[in-house]
Amino acid sequence: MSFVVTNAVAVDAGGERLGAWLLIDGDTIQAVGTGNARASGLVPLEAETVDAGGRTVTPGLIDLHVHGGGRHSFDDGASDIEAALAVHRAHGTTRTLLSLVANPLPALRGSLETIGTLMKADPLVLGAHLEGPFLSPDNRGAHRHDYLATPDPEAVAFLLEASPGTVRSVTIAPELPHALDAIETVVAAGAVAAVGHTQADYETARAAFDRGATLLTHAFNAMPGIHHRAPGPIVAAIDDPRVTLELILDGVHVHPSVARVLFEQAPDRVALITDAMAAAGSNDGQYRLGTLDVTVRGGTALLSDALATGVETIAGSTLLLDEALRLAIGTLGLSPVDAVTALTRTPARALGVDGNLGLLAPGHQADLVVWNDDWTVQRVWAAGRRL
Repeated sequence: MSFVVTNAVAVDAGGERLGAWLLIDGDTIQAVGTGNARASGLVPLEAETVDAGGRTVTPGLIDLHVHGGGRHSFDDGASDIEAALAVHRAHGTTRTLLSLVANPLPALRGSLETIGTLMKADPLVLGAHLEGPFLSPDNRGAHRHDYLATPDPEAVAFLLEASPGTVRSVTIAPELPHALDAIETVVAAGAVAAVGHTQADYETARAAFDRGATLLTHAFNAMPGIHHRAPGPIVAAIDDPRVTLELILDGVHVHPSVARVLFEQAPDRVALITDAMAAAGSNDGQYRLGTLDVTVRGGTALLSDALATGVETIAGSTLLLDEALRLAIGTLGLSPVDAVTALTRTPARALGVDGNLGLLAPGHQADLVVWNDDWTVQRVWAAGRRL
């Protein structure tokens, strides 16, 4: 079936267009324009008209890094994954890369097989992101020390071959043994290699990017900060135009003033992510992240064991991407175009799917979000279907 969305303010990486219309046929945007859609001669007579009422319409949001929501985790079974996805989709996220924390390799392989099966039934699932296990023990964050692994050829192959095409991104600390070779292996397999959870210095991070890594996992978190004589992996990523920088914009993980600097220094290369765990879209209380106990207090997720000793170790977030959009516009002062780009085209480009995702353009997937004036979600379509 086809329908045409009319009377919209279309906002995407290409700019802002008043009085816009979009013709949807099946799961694809067939045509776009401004003014009277019917007078264009491109809209079939039988196409239903959906009046946006002058509201803003953007592409569906894309989350490259998220672990769960609605009290459900992506490390669990298919029904839990689907329940968590439903929470994020209601808030405008139409395409998702499912992130997995460090677990024993056989358990991770089982999770990948579950996600691979789900991908066949649900095209909105882009695949899996292995945040663990190839992380620095000294910057592991909310990943169990005894579940970390060295990225030797056998371990990397064991996971990449679990469900061909399922692994789309792998975070690797580049200072680990075999790490630079592992980055090349990941990229050769068609996945994105990311630098993160690392103690790497500037030179080591640059070496990783030269070997094919093109993503920085949650910039500023679980890595050395910027020092005037030791710029570290963040500046290495800023300096390299091939690299996209993930950013958790929740006001907790990174101070808004620092987040603003990142957008200034790496324009069109910041991808807003949630890194959300099971508490996203739910209440404060006790949760699990992988096998670790997490206490959510005031919307901030903290490792329970560390908290008991008086140490606050952040364990993912409770963020939803529509909240990140509101913070980007309202707190950082980004233009709607720049904020929307960081949630749509930039993550699509980082994953290599910008040919059909992330823009309101003919030939792109019909993933649309209609927004109220306060940037809350009014309605969502994904692949042409109302969610």
